[in-house]
Amino acid sequence: MASGRSTFSSASDSRILINVVVSSPYKAVENQLPRSFQPPLPHRKPATASISCCSSTSPSSTSVEVPPDGYRRNVGICLINRSKQIFAALRLNIPNAWQMPQGGIDEGEIPRDAVMRELREETGVYNVEVIAEVPYWLTYNFPPDVRKKLNRRWRSDWKGQAQKWFLLRFTGKEDEINLLGDGTEKAEFRAWSWMSPEQVVELAVDFKKPVYKEVLSAFAEYLE
Repeated sequence: MASGRSTFSSASDSRILINVVVSSPYKAVENQLPRSFQPPLPHRKPATASISCCSSTSPSSTSVEVPPDGYRRNVGICLINRSKQIFAALRLNIPNAWQMPQGGIDEGEIPRDAVMRELREETGVYNVEVIAEVPYWLTYNFPPDVRKKLNRRWRSDWKGQAQKWFLLRFTGKEDEINLLGDGTEKAEFRAWSWMSPEQVVELAVDFKKPVYKEVLSAFAEYLE
């Protein structure tokens, strides 16, 4: 496996160090990257919906006590380092889409177990400690094109995802981070970086921004 580092500036003028990982499952994608990897920032649109507690009427995202019908149960992982920076990764299949790790909850699996499994599968990370948990579920709706694509893959008809979010502290060394994961699932990311909360929201796809804002607000005391 080969790797490299480059930087780019976010709209807040903060430099972001990107760790670009090149390995056989996605070497062809990485070969398309210029030497100085500077992904353009996604077009920033005003938020189309706010998050309201215990409501299911918002068209974009809501926070609820119980996962509503029609939403795929999912966990979200806010992984921070000793400097309280947040781990974010660049997706392989969506241009310029950065996100925090997340994944579906298997049948009969509890959210905390799903967090540890998904973290290993997506990042190879296993040296962590759980710091906090958002006590309610956060939901977001898929845009129509995303819903059609994902439901074709999953052979389902989910409206969106209902997520239980956890805050974890990374206690290992950075060479533990491996975007091939633990080898049990197909790689999802091609680069990773430690970011500020503002950068994480700024670089997320639009339909996830309201949830990210709520999550980072819930964990704010641990990120200061």
